[in-house]
Amino acid sequence: MEIIPAIDIRGGRCVRLDQGDYDRETVFDDDPVAVARRWEKAGARRLHVVDLDGAFAGESVNGEAVQAIVKAFPGHVQLGGGIRKAENVERWFDLGVSRVGIGTAALENPDFVRDMAKAYPGGIVVAVDAKDGMVATRGWADVSDVSVEDLARRFEDAGVAALLFTDVGRDGLLKGCNVPATVDLARAVRIPVIASGGVAGIGDIHMLALHHQDGVEGVITGRALYDGRLDLAAALSVAAAA
Repeated sequence: MEIIPAIDIRGGRCVRLDQGDYDRETVFDDDPVAVARRWEKAGARRLHVVDLDGAFAGESVNGEAVQAIVKAFPGHVQLGGGIRKAENVERWFDLGVSRVGIGTAALENPDFVRDMAKAYPGGIVVAVDAKDGMVATRGWADVSDVSVEDLARRFEDAGVAALLFTDVGRDGLLKGCNVPATVDLARAVRIPVIASGGVAGIGDIHMLALHHQDGVEGVITGRALYDGRLDLAAALSVAAAA
């Protein structure tokens, strides 16, 4: 199971939001590249980078910062936030991103996801963001009437690399990852699932690692790492034993 540090970028800085609320922001570092290097030195082999401004705007806003991270980080960079057009996907792969996350467009234009998954085998991650079990889009500002499992099943035969499942109600709050919902999704579909949202400490890593065989491929963690509540080396050790 992979442990994937999150680097959320807003206004060129590394931040975390509480439940995706842009008015509840904590700035952790003015230099996202320095943060990427820090996690690389601690043992990370993949980063999850989100252009928060891009998620809201529907197009890349912090492109320069993302490019700088890709150039500085020797491992894999997974990118999300406002990627809703084929030319944007192509551009990011050309710039060295290893995986592209697609969220809003997965709900509004599923054929786009299928086309991208076919064009970039193993490179597309579908971001399934949930509020009370329903899919949230556009930087979590809108909530649809489509359930998480219904959206996920639409892509079972599409060749996507993984589903990135985030419980929006827990994200950034250190209340603990929604392990039951994550495991239910992993068992319901044949696509690997990456957990996200609310990781509070090593206990969450232990719980998720127990379900690696159920299809939980990895976990993204942000605030717990930045606050020092979760030691990356310890988390990687637990994950490696899964």
